[in-house]
Amino acid sequence: MAIKRALISVSDKTDITAFAKGLADKGVEVISTGGTKRALEEAGVNVMGISDVTGFPEILDGRVKTLHPHVHSGLLAVRDNEDHQKQLDELNIKPIDLVVVNLYPFQESIANPDVTYEEAIENIDIGGPTMLRSAAKNHRDVTVVVDPTDYNRVLRQVEENGDTTQILRRELAAKVFRHTASYDAVISEYLTAQSGEEEPESLTVTFERKQTLRYGENPHQKAVFYRKPLYKGASLASAEQLNGKELSYNNINDANAALNIVKEFEHPAVVAVKHMNPCGVGTGETIVEAYQKAYEADSTSIFGGIVAINREVDEATALKLKEIFLEIIMAPAFTEEALAVLTKKKNLRLLKLNVSASPAIEHQLTSVNGGLLLQERDRYGFDEADISVPTDREPTDEEWEALKLAWKVVKHVKSNAIVLTKNDQTIGIGAGQMNRVGAANIAIEQAGEKSKGSVMGSDAFFPMDDTVEAAGRAGVTAIIQPGGSIRDEDSIKKANEYGMTMVFTSVRHFKH
Repeated sequence: MAIKRALISVSDKTDITAFAKGLADKGVEVISTGGTKRALEEAGVNVMGISDVTGFPEILDGRVKTLHPHVHSGLLAVRDNEDHQKQLDELNIKPIDLVVVNLYPFQESIANPDVTYEEAIENIDIGGPTMLRSAAKNHRDVTVVVDPTDYNRVLRQVEENGDTTQILRRELAAKVFRHTASYDAVISEYLTAQSGEEEPESLTVTFERKQTLRYGENPHQKAVFYRKPLYKGASLASAEQLNGKELSYNNINDANAALNIVKEFEHPAVVAVKHMNPCGVGTGETIVEAYQKAYEADSTSIFGGIVAINREVDEATALKLKEIFLEIIMAPAFTEEALAVLTKKKNLRLLKLNVSASPAIEHQLTSVNGGLLLQERDRYGFDEADISVPTDREPTDEEWEALKLAWKVVKHVKSNAIVLTKNDQTIGIGAGQMNRVGAANIAIEQAGEKSKGSVMGSDAFFPMDDTVEAAGRAGVTAIIQPGGSIRDEDSIKKANEYGMTMVFTSVRHFKH
């Protein structure tokens, strides 16, 4: 069945005149609306106005123009249904065989920080999605195009056969429903946020494909990287890659973990991550000093790791970074001299992104079999904590600084988690253990002699005093932990026995 009539109404006019000309050259009658009609006429395409089809003018500032039986009957009529064809004939309605529509730019309008609520609402398309859905539902007979990248293959089939194949029509219909679902998801998210609803009865989210990855966590697993439209925080999805191989699934996960940690710091900081856990964190007056501390924190584990930096990378830092094998270095900027040093390693991935950007409220999505968990991201910091010191001794100024560093890092370590810090760097990290004293023993063993005079951070309270005992024996002088155990007094007593100071924060930082 040849395509005889096409309805074209697009907001994005990319390549539309060439497509419409191609259709007209094949004898297809073109119907159009508003600005699209004017653009096609200016290009010399013979166009019929939508009012000539409906017999009804566009009204309400163009809000109502295609919402008409003469349009939707022409789209929804089943071609081999005799009753449908009889009704069309009786009402003098002609079928529409091809629909080309893309929608009012709602997403682009709300991306403007100065957009008003009223302006956003005016950019919600009604007629466009309705036509798309009608045509897509009847894709057995109707070709529907929403994406300009599909113009060429549709036109090629029309030129060769006068019509499109059923396979192509089904594929295009599926794309339409993905497109309208995504469009509605962005609108619903915007309106939900505007209304202040925190727990809607249903949750619809949408993501756009950024790239197909070589594989997932392991080579036998397929994987794709999607990005969230309009996300305003620091994101690997918006990073500019300056050098190196394509990012892998594990690269992205590890780099995201490093990004979330380095965001905690205002002073120059460097974070090294391996398998989603920090292996070294350092701060300093300069980035090269911070990097040296992060490297020395665990010079073994950083090999093959991810490094996140919250300042511009200069040549001195680059020369240090190039000495070992790293998968990724991310920073807000690189000097030309630093790039000249680092790009000599052709496989080293260099990512440029704003590592500090963060939306006011951010949610974390975690998939489970058949479901989805949603929670606020853990952004609870030291300044928000309800700080108390239950031990006989208060921390010194030096201990306070080390405790703050331990508390910033431990919330990003897989639970059960223990972090030892000293002199503006981590010196031991125990992650993902089934019991807390086990995590402490790992951190203490890693720190070795450095544990003497260090401080300890714990992501959750101590159920008994064994972790404090281990810390005391290792020479730890201060501990920061949430408190709240029914046996807190045992831990306080043990800390006093060793002359340690202990700080309670009254907030837990589990990370699963």
